Amino acid sequence: MTDTYKGGCFCGAIRYEATGAPTRVSACSCEWCRKRTGSALGLSVYFDDTDITFNAGKRTLFRLTSDAGRWLQTEFCPTCGTTVSWTLEFHPGKRGIAGGTFDAPNMWFAPERYVFTRSKPDWLHIDGDLEMSDGMAD
Repeated sequence: MTDTYKGGCFCGAIRYEATGAPTRVSACSCEWCRKRTGSALGLSVYFDDTDITFNAGKRTLFRLTSDAGRWLQTEFCPTCGTTVSWTLEFHPGKRGIAGGTFDAPNMWFAPERYVFTRSKPDWLHIDGDLEMSDGMAD
């Protein structure tokens, strides 16, 4: 049996299902993740793009180009503003889902790595066996 994870935006207009296991779960403090979340870090849960189905709602797209010259595209709810997912030029075939948008995020996804630790706030202390990277990990 394949695992199915459900979630959506804050107001409930956008709903999605992700099936199977995530291909990567990362915490990140890059500028893009900090601005996207309005927080000190973002929790990114990546699946194969074909394993994500949007069942309800219309997503608004916003694309920007990073300092490295690569595009990043977010998809958010035009009503409540919640960023639900994104795609990245340097990660083809994958789709990131914002960890906080899953219906019960504490049940499933703990980060396996922390990237852009150089942008991590000093008050945030990381314990455990997380793979750490000063910038973008390979």
